[in-house]
Amino acid sequence: MAGSTITLRLTIADPVPRVAYSLQDKANMPVEPRIAGDGPISFDVPVILSDDGRLTGPFVRREGPARRFVYIAIGTSAGLHASAWSRRAKINVHDIPADLLAQAREGRLLEVVLPGRAKDGSPACATVRPIQAWRVV
Repeated sequence: MAGSTITLRLTIADPVPRVAYSLQDKANMPVEPRIAGDGPISFDVPVILSDDGRLTGPFVRREGPARRFVYIAIGTSAGLHASAWSRRAKINVHDIPADLLAQAREGRLLEVVLPGRAKDGSPACATVRPIQAWRVV
């Protein structure tokens, strides 16, 4: 099935400083690891938008027929072996509105802003809900 490559930007608004974050590919390997500082960090994720609106590619995982998501690896999962944390944040991408996907197909960048910290101040993990919804930037 043909498709278009689009870019999704995952921005972590308040990552825990001195902790490694990275994208995680389907082989569970960290990609583009970086150590967080005092400001936000972003990852640009190339994905394939199929003609029928499904998202696929080397970073897109699936659960069931409809759910699609991308992992951000944290701490040891991102390659920082001395870290106190070994976590992953699951970012849903199956719920991006169709009108935004249409704009992405035309070359626009889509961004979501995510929290970086859990209530206890440690890195946010599991399914992370956006603090700012998907938007065109």
